[in-house]
Amino acid sequence: MSFSRQVRRTRWKRAAVAVPSISVLAVLLGAPAHAVLVPAPEVGTLASANPSNTTAHARNGETRAFAQIGDIVYVGGSFTQVRSAAVATWVAQPYLFAYDRRNGDLVTGFVPTLDGAVNDLVVSPDGKLIVGGAFKNVNGVSRKNLVELDPATGATVSSWVGRSDGGNIRAMKLHGNDLYLGGAFNWLNGVERHGMARIDATTGELDPNFVVDATGGRNNASPYVWTLDVTADGGSLVMGGNFTQVNGLDRNQIALVELSGGTATVADWSTQRYVPPCASPNTFIHYVQEVEFSDDGSYFIVGSNGGSGWPTAYCDALVRFETSTRGSSLNATWMDFTGNDTITSIEVTDNVIYLGGHFRWLNNPNASDRDGNGAVDRLGIAAADPSNGMPLNWNPRRSGAPAGTTAWGSSVPVLWRGNDGIYFGQNSDGMGGEYHGRLGMFPFAGGRTVAALDAPLNGPGYLYLGTNPNELTRVPFDAGVLGTPTVSAQPNLTSAGITMRVADKLFWSSGTQLGFSQFTGGTVGAPWYIGYNDWYNPSSLTGAFYLSGRMYYTKSNSNSLFYRYVEPDGYTVGGTEFTLPTTGVTWSQARGLAYVDGTVLWGATNGTLRAASFDPAATAAVDGTTATTIDTTATGLSFSSPTLFFSNQ
Repeated sequence: MSFSRQVRRTRWKRAAVAVPSISVLAVLLGAPAHAVLVPAPEVGTLASANPSNTTAHARNGETRAFAQIGDIVYVGGSFTQVRSAAVATWVAQPYLFAYDRRNGDLVTGFVPTLDGAVNDLVVSPDGKLIVGGAFKNVNGVSRKNLVELDPATGATVSSWVGRSDGGNIRAMKLHGNDLYLGGAFNWLNGVERHGMARIDATTGELDPNFVVDATGGRNNASPYVWTLDVTADGGSLVMGGNFTQVNGLDRNQIALVELSGGTATVADWSTQRYVPPCASPNTFIHYVQEVEFSDDGSYFIVGSNGGSGWPTAYCDALVRFETSTRGSSLNATWMDFTGNDTITSIEVTDNVIYLGGHFRWLNNPNASDRDGNGAVDRLGIAAADPSNGMPLNWNPRRSGAPAGTTAWGSSVPVLWRGNDGIYFGQNSDGMGGEYHGRLGMFPFAGGRTVAALDAPLNGPGYLYLGTNPNELTRVPFDAGVLGTPTVSAQPNLTSAGITMRVADKLFWSSGTQLGFSQFTGGTVGAPWYIGYNDWYNPSSLTGAFYLSGRMYYTKSNSNSLFYRYVEPDGYTVGGTEFTLPTTGVTWSQARGLAYVDGTVLWGATNGTLRAASFDPAATAAVDGTTATTIDTTATGLSFSSPTLFFSNQ
């Protein structure tokens, strides 16, 4: 098959279809609704949302690849013409060109001639430019799909022996001197290799010790590897494509490979979430569009297309898997559904997940082709929190293409971290409200730090209890022992229901709204509200606390402990409700929840306060049979209010 991007149906005119909540669907699947890991928030570094004005432009087709040597940026794709940032004259330079990142000027001395698209670029350890793609000739000489070029002139390095005569190169990843190749080939350097190979990056010679064959193409198509990545320590490789087997083992569209001592072993890791059909079975040859490890290699992110497919499949979704997990039929740590729009590219760096595609929303699991409950507007480009997959407060939007250019395209084929920013390649001409023909860059300069916000975790501190309207009772709390309470007036705390402490803020409900206030020195500031949460009615909640990207809560007339993802960077509430497994607690009688020192505290309708160990990744997150009673109303307090939270101040 041609390795131009798969044609994706524009599903915008399809009738809207409601999607059931995932808490219900998990029951239908017979699978746990909770993850075996709850990632803790980490400090992230977010690039500026204002694209650089010193990037060159391309015309027609799309940009698929970047590489960088010093101040020179190399750009590959299926485009046919290019121009400098500040010059209106188009120059015929199809498939591959270079420009100076300082001013956006074309590097006129770099003029390679290729007769087909470039899919990926890598700088070799000795400073040459390795090019993979769908071409047959380079600089007038047969050089199918793989070549090394002089980065100054674009001349072919004739001594480099890498060849892919048997099919296109789709993806490349360099680790040390090992260059991993993925594509639609069956032969590499004249040796049989199916979809995956490893070569010496300096010489192009095939590594005979690496044999990872991807076979059994879906939908009667030839098998191929579409995307791959390798951990920074070189210990693991993840690959995605339309294959159904890897080295004879069932691995549908995605596989994890262990790399040790120069050899490769298919890991005991598999998921069934890309096996069932998404949308109509023959529309999409494969769903896994991009895989990318975190900087430390502890997890990897997958982006997909496919249309509707849940509850059985991760279609049109951003998901996280843990690299060290082993087993079959594995579920993701978390999922973020777009509402049936495609994610085509991912870059995970600096504790931020960047993603691009033709999606219009994130956090949109409850609707198809429209903004359902929870949907957060993100037009084709977004950044997400690795701890829960929720969108960060970063929203450039794929917009700003002037008249006569392409306002919107189906794909952002590449997001790539350069030394100065996050580069994007697309098949349209607008980004951040500005003209950026087929490519651009979000600079690190002018970006910001994403704080690792969490609840106060450890005592000693204070329990705050809502005892009367517009006031809080502050009770010293240390190792399960209550001190002498004091009362403070809180005129901003009007009709308060559930209340959670998140860093220096309170998240609290007032009637049918979830609001937010500063909480400094024991004083509740004036509340504000977020329009993205207008859909969410917390009036039925009887207690809640925040911990590591999640809001845990109880509801009236329900005997379960629930949670949703909550993103403190944008104050948004997750569109999916999950049920946490617990035992021995009558949650329908709970009134007020708090977390401290690894325990959950809950009040009750009879005014008592109890505590038990809390582990959200355990088989039973709370075991009521081990609970202890902290207060029986002997102090004169009644812990029967939904307004309860812990704070160190």
